[in-house]
Amino acid sequence: MEGCIFCKIVKGEIPCVKIYEDDRVLSFADINPILDGHTLIIPKHHAGNIWEISADDLAAVHRASQKVAQAIKETMKCDGIACLQLNGRAVNQVVMHYHLHLLPRSDGQPALAMTNWDLKPGNMDSIRKIAGKIASAIK
Repeated sequence: MEGCIFCKIVKGEIPCVKIYEDDRVLSFADINPILDGHTLIIPKHHAGNIWEISADDLAAVHRASQKVAQAIKETMKCDGIACLQLNGRAVNQVVMHYHLHLLPRSDGQPALAMTNWDLKPGNMDSIRKIAGKIASAIK
């Protein structure tokens, strides 16, 4: 897509610090990292979000994420990895090209805000009602 920074990276018009590449995906270091080892994985074919990406490209991104996550674990000696994927401006998606963030974490580090919330029991009637609506909309 014209103007998409990630599409320009795929085309080689903008450089990146490449980590992994195959015929469907590209993985590179985030140049605005949340922390050391912050890595992105994108499909080479433009898709703005989870609603637009093809099933094959989505599967390819996640197959590659497993390979890259293993390499991150080995090199960064991390105890865990957060896989973060945002869809739409309402959740602060900045680049409108599907991408998966891999964020290595070690025990004792401060929690990432998006991975740390209080567990409180929900209203089971409401949970069932909403879940039923979602389930009935699956095609």
